[in-house]
Amino acid sequence: MPAGKASADKASEKITEAAIRRVPKVLLHDHLDGGLRPATIVELADATGYTRLPTTDVDKLGTWFRGGAHTGSLVRYLETFSHTVGVMQTPEAVARVARECAEDLAADGVVYAEVRFAPELHVEQGMSLDEVVEAALDGFRAGSAGTGLHVRALVTAMRHQARSLEIAELAVRWREAGVVGFDIAGAEAGNPPTRHLDAFQYIQRANGHFTIHAGEAFGLPSIWEALQWCNADRLGHGVRIVDDITVDPDGNATLGDLADYVRDVRVPLEMCPSSNVHTGAAPSIERHPIGLLRRLHFRVTVNTDNRLMSGVTLSSEFATLVETFGYGWSDIRWLTVNAMKSAFLPFDQRLALINEVIKPGFEGLVP
Repeated sequence: MPAGKASADKASEKITEAAIRRVPKVLLHDHLDGGLRPATIVELADATGYTRLPTTDVDKLGTWFRGGAHTGSLVRYLETFSHTVGVMQTPEAVARVARECAEDLAADGVVYAEVRFAPELHVEQGMSLDEVVEAALDGFRAGSAGTGLHVRALVTAMRHQARSLEIAELAVRWREAGVVGFDIAGAEAGNPPTRHLDAFQYIQRANGHFTIHAGEAFGLPSIWEALQWCNADRLGHGVRIVDDITVDPDGNATLGDLADYVRDVRVPLEMCPSSNVHTGAAPSIERHPIGLLRRLHFRVTVNTDNRLMSGVTLSSEFATLVETFGYGWSDIRWLTVNAMKSAFLPFDQRLALINEVIKPGFEGLVP
């Protein structure tokens, strides 16, 4: 399919965000502490005695989070999390945020989601790591009950800290209860994934799954280490793989060895277009690598990253891609099936969701 051209399907009719909300979608990269409702932040701050919010006006607070995050700097973007994490220091607060996260995703038509959080960030008032995980899983179950949403957790270790092995052990300990994988996150520069090899090797020995934030604010070396030293199952973002692709004036692409490898072995790329622009990982939506990578048939998936900070939903992200690249329903289905294939759910469950939920949900829209 030529770049920027809509698929030959019902895409000739305008695809609206409301229509996208009605089709089944899959979300692999969403941060729990990046998706709070502004009203909840204000209420939890009052309930827990957190006094450092920039404002307690709900509308102004939402605007403040979006403005603070849209600076083109990952470091500045991450600073906004001090407030969301600050109000998530009790089991009740974590459970409420997780419940509301599941409710919001279900309302957006998401049928499967892996939501990640870093338990080590929520222990300031005495919670143990296990209590943080238990509270989040309780919230996910409550918020998804009676909906079509299947929500699972990824536990994240902060790459600039030294608790990754402990968090990896936590992931394995809770995998029968709803934790499907492990992750590392935080500022990439100066914190290479190889610092956490013992954690990744522990997960591998336990036959577990993990993804690594790589190729967002740092380039090809971060991606190469994540794959060839750490053996990551997926890449969080991975936008900088485009640095290993050369496109000539006629639009013909030549892939370097690393890009070839990523495409050949179908490494899933957890791409978050709006967030990537807000953090400076991509110059604009129009110049976001997802357009080229989708054209070249990389295993691309579409995600939200931080719904509060970026002011997005999964439906709005797809609507932005429709508007920017001319994507049609077949593109949306292709990206959705990519995500479901790449989930850390057992194979039979992934297959059932693809065949019994996702494909039927696009019936009549894609030939």
